[in-house]
Amino acid sequence: MWAPAASANFRVGVDIVPVERLARLVTEHPTSIDTLFTRREQAYCLGKRRGHEHLAARFAAKEAVLKAFGTGLGQRMRWTDVEIVNDVLGRPRVFLDGEVARLAQRRGLVAVDVSLSHTAELAIAQVVAIWDPPAGGPDAPTSGEGGASVP
Repeated sequence: MWAPAASANFRVGVDIVPVERLARLVTEHPTSIDTLFTRREQAYCLGKRRGHEHLAARFAAKEAVLKAFGTGLGQRMRWTDVEIVNDVLGRPRVFLDGEVARLAQRRGLVAVDVSLSHTAELAIAQVVAIWDPPAGGPDAPTSGEGGASVP
């Protein structure tokens, strides 16, 4: 039987977003797109034939990241502090900025990985975050502080 290393500290987040809900939001409230998405995310998604599906997947990923962090959108955090962009091979990557990046650094985020999928109706994202083990070993209580750099 396989079990993860005792020192591994994994957290998973998942979110699903109705594409129509996101499309309606950015259509009826055009300024909301700048609150929710970075310029790079907007350029990528709106350059696609089914741009609202891509936007919905990225919004689901932002929610999933914050769920994996155990916080939701907290004080001083902005949706644009979590950016989902594709690398040169098309794989989605997570970039953190602002208060979310500071939280990740304080808590010892080692790595974060994201998977996206969407249809015409729904977009889903799953995130796995790997954290430094708490000081004192795997069974020590977490203090919420760490020192690893954000990937």
